[in-house]
Amino acid sequence: MSPEPSASAHRPLTRLSDDERLFRESVYEFADREIRPLVREMDEHAKLAPALISQLFEMGLMAIEIPEAHGGAGASFFHSVLAIEELSRVDPAVAVAVDVQNTLVINALLRWGSPQQQAHLLPRLATDTVGAYALSEAGSGSDAFALSARAVRTGDEWTLSGRKLWITNANEAGLFIVFANANPEAGYRGITAFLVEKGTPGFTVGKKEDKLGIRASSTCELLFDDCRVPASHVLGEVGKGYKVAIETLNEGRIGIGAQMVGLAQGALDHAVRYTSERKQFGSAISSFQSVQHQLARAATEIHAARLMVYEAARLRDVRQPFLTEAAMCKLYASEVAERVASLAVNLFGGNGFVKDYPVEKLFRDAKIGQIYEGTSNLQLQTIAKQIIGVS
Repeated sequence: MSPEPSASAHRPLTRLSDDERLFRESVYEFADREIRPLVREMDEHAKLAPALISQLFEMGLMAIEIPEAHGGAGASFFHSVLAIEELSRVDPAVAVAVDVQNTLVINALLRWGSPQQQAHLLPRLATDTVGAYALSEAGSGSDAFALSARAVRTGDEWTLSGRKLWITNANEAGLFIVFANANPEAGYRGITAFLVEKGTPGFTVGKKEDKLGIRASSTCELLFDDCRVPASHVLGEVGKGYKVAIETLNEGRIGIGAQMVGLAQGALDHAVRYTSERKQFGSAISSFQSVQHQLARAATEIHAARLMVYEAARLRDVRQPFLTEAAMCKLYASEVAERVASLAVNLFGGNGFVKDYPVEKLFRDAKIGQIYEGTSNLQLQTIAKQIIGVS
């Protein structure tokens, strides 16, 4: 799986290369075979199956863009998007674990990591180490740079103090990219990114959140109490953590767009099957024109959202500006996912409201798309800044 940026630049957005098509199909086949039987149990217990995490590594899905020299697949960002989309058709909770690993943690290391950091950490991330991205705090959500976590330098070490909230992959992760302010007087220009490994003294994974959706994906608080990390564990430059955050989050939003497209497609798949089997008044309800039109509109919206996600991912791979496209695809795909999941519940009728059928879970899972990695209001503001120059 080698990236072909020049070919991608000229290929129609929905036309996949043979390599991309085979990759997408293999990911879905894996998800359908290995993940689908575990979905309900993982949701009920709010935990990813440990054996499944190992399988994700074995499939290469946790190291899609890591170069082959470091043990990864050496593929493109677009491949990551395809994997996230296809996993989400079966379980968005599994997909977001893969998403954070690839679009946030690995991308940050590939762009900002020193050769020494990459040589030490990328082979681990390709083999058995889950990564997490620790930016959010109680008072720092959409205002991502209002950080209260602090970093103080003493000799060859930094001491981190503070608390992070809503950190995805926290229970499973062995490596955390942690943002703290090393110079509060400089505001966001003091923010610095640190590489913190699980087991570092003074660092604790705290409370696990009891969530509405994507329950198998762990979301926890992180506690730093005089946590000392070597100066060599700064990712990028001191005071440039805001650049690390901004640039990786823009890519992460494309990943969330892909997650929501996959979720919506999964909900539509279920709805099409169910309406073909469910009979009322002597006929399958899919024979009713009103049902057909609802399914047709849902398919159209999913196609449009997929186009937007693919365009943003292609632009990123050919190193063209994609800020607006990333915001647009996340905004629109998350709205489509909620609408289509809700439609699926409606079409299932009473069965759609109970946990014995899969669409109830997808309906719960869809809500987070409009919240994490930048709320819909934040995406609208980003788009507005680009198209009319508002501040």
